[in-house]
Amino acid sequence: MKVYLDMCCYNRPYDPQEQMKIYLETQAKLFIQDWIKMGKLALVASYTLDYEVSNVPQEERRATIRAFIYENASEYLGVENRNAVEEKAKAIIATGVKEKDAAHVASAILAGCDCFVSTDKRLLKYRTDEIRLLNPIELISELEGE
Repeated sequence: MKVYLDMCCYNRPYDPQEQMKIYLETQAKLFIQDWIKMGKLALVASYTLDYEVSNVPQEERRATIRAFIYENASEYLGVENRNAVEEKAKAIIATGVKEKDAAHVASAILAGCDCFVSTDKRLLKYRTDEIRLLNPIELISELEGE
């Protein structure tokens, strides 16, 4: 199964963990990362994700996220796909999704991902037949049910 994790997922472990939902999403995201490392899931990354990672202000966090992506992504949608991503993103933006989020979803769709994983409640309301958008906890529930 090919998965695309958005920046919200990568940042979730760095969020305050006092709320149970955030804590559970963090644990699910870390479990997903373990499955990626074991080869049970294929990670897809993109130039859009690279851009967002480069804007993480904390150097150590930025380096950790970048290292995980570079060491574990089995597929990368590069900037040469920019026109296709922007075209696909336009239709997604028209539904009310923010521009950066739409670019991530478009990248995942164009890369042929099975699911897009995010902790962004607003983004997870977007629906399409082209890809499933799931919270990390939902993905783990599905994977464990298989």
